[in-house]
Order: sequence, then structure tokens, then C-alpha cells
Amino acid sequence: MTRRSLKGIRNVLAGVCLAAVVGALPAAPVRAEVGMAFMQAVAEASARDRDVAKWYRDTGYAPVWTAPGDEARMRRAALLDAFAVAHAHALPEGKYSADKLRAMMSRAVTPRDLGRLEAELTRVYLDFATDIQTGVLVPREVDDGIKREVPLRSVESYMTGITSPDPVGFVRGLAPRTGEYTRLLKAKLDLEYRVNHGGWGAPVAASSLKPGQEGRDVVALRNRLIAMGYLPWSVGTRYDAEMQMAVQTFQEDHGLLPDGVAGAGTMTEINVPIGERLKSVIVALERERWMNMERGKRHILVNLTDFHARIMDDDKLTFVTRSVIGQNTGDRRSPEFSDEMDHLVINPTWNVPRSIATKEYLPAFKRNPYSNSHLKLYNARGQVVDRGSVNFAAYNERNFPFDVKQPPSSRNALGLVKFMFPNKYNIYLHDTPSKSLFDREARDFSHGCIRLADPFDFAYELLSRQEADPQGFFQSILRTGRETRVNLKEPVPVHLIYRTAVTDPKGRITFRRDVYGRDGRVWDALQRAGVILPGGQS
Repeated sequence: MTRRSLKGIRNVLAGVCLAAVVGALPAAPVRAEVGMAFMQAVAEASARDRDVAKWYRDTGYAPVWTAPGDEARMRRAALLDAFAVAHAHALPEGKYSADKLRAMMSRAVTPRDLGRLEAELTRVYLDFATDIQTGVLVPREVDDGIKREVPLRSVESYMTGITSPDPVGFVRGLAPRTGEYTRLLKAKLDLEYRVNHGGWGAPVAASSLKPGQEGRDVVALRNRLIAMGYLPWSVGTRYDAEMQMAVQTFQEDHGLLPDGVAGAGTMTEINVPIGERLKSVIVALERERWMNMERGKRHILVNLTDFHARIMDDDKLTFVTRSVIGQNTGDRRSPEFSDEMDHLVINPTWNVPRSIATKEYLPAFKRNPYSNSHLKLYNARGQVVDRGSVNFAAYNERNFPFDVKQPPSSRNALGLVKFMFPNKYNIYLHDTPSKSLFDREARDFSHGCIRLADPFDFAYELLSRQEADPQGFFQSILRTGRETRVNLKEPVPVHLIYRTAVTDPKGRITFRRDVYGRDGRVWDALQRAGVILPGGQS
């Protein structure tokens, strides 16, 4: 499926003959006797895209690019000049061939030639404009766990923009304007510079190193930390306090336990080639384009790869807590999508998903009808069923007729509060009695929902916009032990994202592991689409 895009244009045309830059086209208007041939050529060439064909029909096939005069020349110049920034945005620059278009311009003599050129310029423009604004790829075609709905713009909006009095300004504004996108562009430029100047040097041969050690491997570690910017230049051979602090900072930037010891996990991350980090940044740029939309003045951001959930206000961090995400197996991986949180449930009942009830609990009930005594069985009329009266051996995953539920309690699998943004994937945020998992470095253990380490504080912050005493309000309901729904007066957008490369407001780039392998698949798809690394690296 074709996608389209564009961004950041340099006005290099001052003092230069536009015709020489963009290719000379006939100066005379298309006369009545040749107009039909032009219109027919445009109609034939654009017939495969219903929206483009409609645009030209609705505008009476008025030429956008091939009309005489400075306005059309400026549009052509803006388009061709935009191609120069394709590489900077990690777009498939070979897809937008300026040389091919210039050649077509130079050969455009007949009305049919002009018509075909008109349609081709529109096609390439729309491809480029969409690619840079909302991404090169269709997310769901890359990985079925990426449920993100890309905010595609209409053909009419792109064509109206390019025919506005300021086509250059319109094209400049197509790329995402978020601070994260701008910082990722700079990170990409910095990494490309390092790639072209030797990278980070040789990997460290030792499997682990710790403070106090000396020798060749310590020197190799020091050199790599220097190249990465974690240490100033020095020639020391000892794993000293300064190196320990540098390793701690590196660990913090890569989601590792910051103990200052270069253990096996830390050494693995230190030895990741610079080209792999560059791929992560390129993938992050594509993912940022997928979310080129308003995210909400207040919104919740869950980055699956760094196992944290955040409340953001005006793009500033208000609250953060550790999270547990879906296990990296089968259908348990947490999906990526955006929705809107509109209520929370205090003292929730756990309505066990059918997949869990039939795959995990039904086999246990067959062995012992009274196992998992914390669960209750309900029939279709909502009545509690005595397990002793059920022949569980008669049922399987397809015909199991009961609902399985866990009543509210401190042992409830959802803990004491859940945060709801109703969606077809049945994903939400919630408390959990399994607190020890939050001490793990990698936290992919759930069935898909997002568990929070500090759910009460998370709730207090959400309720602070509507309750004078959010903590007292929450606790008074909690003490009743009854399941209670609390609506949010102002729904809060929730974005479940997946970023292995993230910047902070000061531009510092941090990296996380590709927990589900999704970024690897996104990179492979980008590469197939024509995105390349410096020097053609793969």
C-alpha cells in the first residue's frame, strides 16, 4: 500500500531562474483545441487513485504543476527542493526521483505529455507528503500487535495546501512538529556523523568487568565510553570511580540496574553496534510520524519497552510509575494503540477473559473442581454455580458455558483499582497483588494488560482535577470493599507506544531493548521500502 510525505524546505531559489531549476515548460496557456488531450491524459494517469481523480474532476482538470507562470513554477521548485531533505528524515529518497521528474519536464512537448507529467508530479508529491507527515508504512501490515490508527490526511487537504499562496510554507509544515521528532532528527544526524567517522570503536571482549579491575579490557571499555560521550578523554587503565559513574549513567540511559558494574547485561548493551542504535532512531522517527496528531494537553503515555507509565501535562512529566507489560509469548503481548480513559473502578471484580478461563482454569477444574477457590463460576443467568454439580470433563475451549470471576479483594488479580479506556482489545491499566515483579529489570509478565507499581498515587493524580481531597475520596470508597465506578469528568487520552529510542527534553538520547522484536520488523519493512543507512549499511 502506498504512503505519502514531506518536510523542511530550504528556499535556495533566490536569484536563480526557476525554469532552469525545475525544468522549462511551455509558456503558452493550454488552448481550447489542446485542452481535451491534456484532460484525458490526466484522467487516464490518475484513474487508479479515486481521490486524486475526483480532485481533478472537481477542479475541471486545472493544472497544478504544469500551468504557465510563476505560481506553478514555485510549486514545482518547492517539490523538487523538498526531496533534498528526504534522507534527513529517513525517508526512501529513491522513491522521489527529482532527476526522473526533470527529465519528464524537459521532454514535455505535447498536451498529452503535459497531462502525464501533471499526474506524475501529483502522485510523487502525495507520496512524499504522506510519507513525511504520517509515515512510510502501514503499521498493521508490519506487526499484528501494532493496532495504531494512523491519522491520514485527505488528498484534498494536500492539494489545497500546495495550491495555496505559500506552497513552500505548507510543505515546510508537513513533518511532525513535536519536540521529540526534532530531537530524534538531531540524534540521527549525530549518529550518522559518528558512523562516518569510525563509530564507537571495537567492542569490549570481556563478558563482564567491575570496579577495581585493570588491564586491556578496562581500556577497551573506557575507550568505548569515551566514544559514546560518557567519559572525557583519558588514558587510565583502572576501572576507577569515574568509570563507575559513567557506567551507571549508561545503565540509566538503557533501562538497566544502575549499579556501576559492567555485568553481562550491561556489556551486551555497551557492545551494541552504532548502526543498530541508528536503526532504532530511524524507526522512532517513523513511529513518531504515525502519531502526528494532537495527543491531549493531559495524556497518559505508556512506553512498553521501558516498563513505565507516565502522566503528561503540556508535554511535561507530572507522574511516573513502573509498569509490567504483556509477556513476550503467544497472544499475551501488549498491543500499541490510543484511546481515552473515562473511568476507574475501585474494588474491581476480575472478569476472567475467556481465553484464560478455558486455557488455564478449565484444565485445573477438570483435575480438581474445587481448585482456585478464589474464583466463582456463573451461568448465563448470572447465578453462582456450585462446582460440585458440574461435569468439567464434558467441556472444552469451544463449548465451556460459564463465566469465571474473582470478587473484589486484596488478592484480586486486578488488585484494588483498575483504570478503564474501553477498547476492543480488552486492555486497561490496573493494580496487582504481585508487587515483587516491579523489582525486575525486564517486566513482561502479564496477559497483556498494564500493571502499575503505584496505582493509588496514579489514581490520586487523575482525581486531583475533580476532587478537593483525591486521596481521601479514593480511600473512602476503597474502605467500603464494594465495586465502585468513578467517572473522570474530563476523559484522558491514553497512548500505548513502543519506542526503543527516546530523547529527553534536553536532547539526550536513551535506548531500550526491543522486547517483542517489533522494531526489528519495522526496520526490515522500512528497508524494503527503500530507507538506507549511511554508506548503504544494512
